[in-house]
Amino acid sequence: MSPLPDIVVILCTAPHAESEPIVRMLVNCRLVACVNVVPVQSCYYWKGELCRDEEDLLIAKTPRSRAEEVISAIKGLHSYEIPEIIVLPVIAGHIPYLEWVMQETEGSS
Repeated sequence: MSPLPDIVVILCTAPHAESEPIVRMLVNCRLVACVNVVPVQSCYYWKGELCRDEEDLLIAKTPRSRAEEVISAIKGLHSYEIPEIIVLPVIAGHIPYLEWVMQETEGSS
């Protein structure tokens, strides 16, 4: 069995209008192998006010070595003062898929 590639999943919420440009940039620049876009409804307090917004949840897969670059790229296009960007480690998975993620993001630095 191959060793597990060092992959992370990056979660980010964004307004619908910003999702497509963020996704296209991440994939076209080969910073990530894939992004799933899921409509969500977010409820939170911001500056003392209760907010409820329709957003997209972006679920991006990339090598751990690219995580900071992906975070920086998202922040460059995102309109929020403090965008939600969370990096989670992949601790197990289908090795051929994880290897594909590595291949799709190679040499794009």
